Amino acid sequence: MSQQKIASGTVHALPTDVYKTILSDKAALEAWNDITPLARNEWICWIESAKLIETRNRRLERTRTELIEGVRRPCCWPGCKHR
Repeated sequence: MSQQKIASGTVHALPTDVYKTILSDKAALEAWNDITPLARNEWICWIESAKLIETRNRRLERTRTELIEGVRRPCCWPGCKHR
């Protein structure tokens, strides 16, 4: 069984846990595919900037739910410093 290809960000590759979170919900996947590469980069960097696994897990879930709600970038975050 092959893995489904999902686009990553402009700088950041798609981590496995983000990949699984996006694939877990059809609406989240559709929203992910609809946002720009820069926006995907922001979500990935925001998740990866978490220092604790608990924070990362909360951010993964928040990413899934906010994508479904139509949010295109993480709120209240200065943005990816890697671009």
